[in-house]
Amino acid sequence: MKKLAFIGFVVFCLFLFYAAYDIRDFGAPPSSMDDRIIGSYNSTTGEWEYGAVNETGANNAVTSVVFDYRGYDTLGEATVLFTAIAGVMLLFGGRKHE
Repeated sequence: MKKLAFIGFVVFCLFLFYAAYDIRDFGAPPSSMDDRIIGSYNSTTGEWEYGAVNETGANNAVTSVVFDYRGYDTLGEATVLFTAIAGVMLLFGGRKHE
């Protein structure tokens, strides 16, 4: 069992070193992939067909996620909470005995 734990630890450490090796240096210029992703969600020029600005009309991607996409999530959470409270009240509310 100790041998298996040691092998798992070594594999985990190798994975961490590989992941750390792949990180860009601090202050390095963005890669082309960063430009494509950021540009598609923060473009106001209309060159990207499916950007956040075109989908939601928000000024940037953060605003679109917080105020548009998360709104549906919040509505769902409120519905679940209301249903749970109504169920508990039906179960334990009952009639008061005189």
